[in-house]
Amino acid sequence: MHPAASVIAFTTLSGAGFGLLFWLGLGLPSVTGWVAFVFFAIGFALAAGGLLASTFHLGHPERAWKAFSQWRSSWLSREGVCAVAALTVMAAYGAGVVFWGTALAPLGWLGAALALATVFTTSMIYAQLRSVPRWQSPLTPALFITVSLGGGALLAGQVTAAMALLALAGVVQLLWWQRGDRAFAESATDIASATGLGRIGAVRSFAPPHTGSNYLLREMVHEVGRKHARRLRVIALALGYVVPVALLALPFGHALAALAVLCHLVGILASRWLFFAEAEHVVGLYYGKR
Repeated sequence: MHPAASVIAFTTLSGAGFGLLFWLGLGLPSVTGWVAFVFFAIGFALAAGGLLASTFHLGHPERAWKAFSQWRSSWLSREGVCAVAALTVMAAYGAGVVFWGTALAPLGWLGAALALATVFTTSMIYAQLRSVPRWQSPLTPALFITVSLGGGALLAGQVTAAMALLALAGVVQLLWWQRGDRAFAESATDIASATGLGRIGAVRSFAPPHTGSNYLLREMVHEVGRKHARRLRVIALALGYVVPVALLALPFGHALAALAVLCHLVGILASRWLFFAEAEHVVGLYYGKR
């Protein structure tokens, strides 16, 4: 798949933002006043900023509101509904904490649940696609949720939880890569099954469908070199998970905490680039790209 910058930014920033809002909804850290305002501002900026970035990948961003009407059948629509509900509830909860020093726990728990539900619906946009075998796995929502919770704990200053969750997310990431590398082959999808002509005999491509590029080739077929992918995987694993955990294990300092957050976000950006760039869409079979 074409790794669009807008979608990479969306999945990275919104995941971290909703992860932070999850911890704030649980009352962690226990802060009020201007300190709480800063935490909530960061959470809302990341969550809302990521959602806004996603609209730039649309042909008509001004029509994004129409997606809300398809919540019965569309995970994209469910994501939008959950996101608006989470931000609304957390805004009400945050107002009480910031301006009145009052944390309405049940409201915070509801906001935390909605924030986590938003991350889950985002992951299911990809996990439910049978046309991309690498994505269609329970490991996809597991990866999105553990990364969000770990990154959120890191932003919330929950050191012990962040170390445990980022370590777990790193393991899930490795499992996701390992399973994903063999997913297309195990799906038993080839040009014969894609064209429906396998019952006749051996199928091969006689000529490409057309001589020039088109939307499907630009968006659905992206090839990344193995050496390049391996290098990026090392960077993603090191910066996204290993380095932040190592920095958190050192005596606490604000500079180290900020560096851990920065490394984590850069690493997740690299892993999300790979998430899309390595995804093999079955439509590539028609063009001899798989």
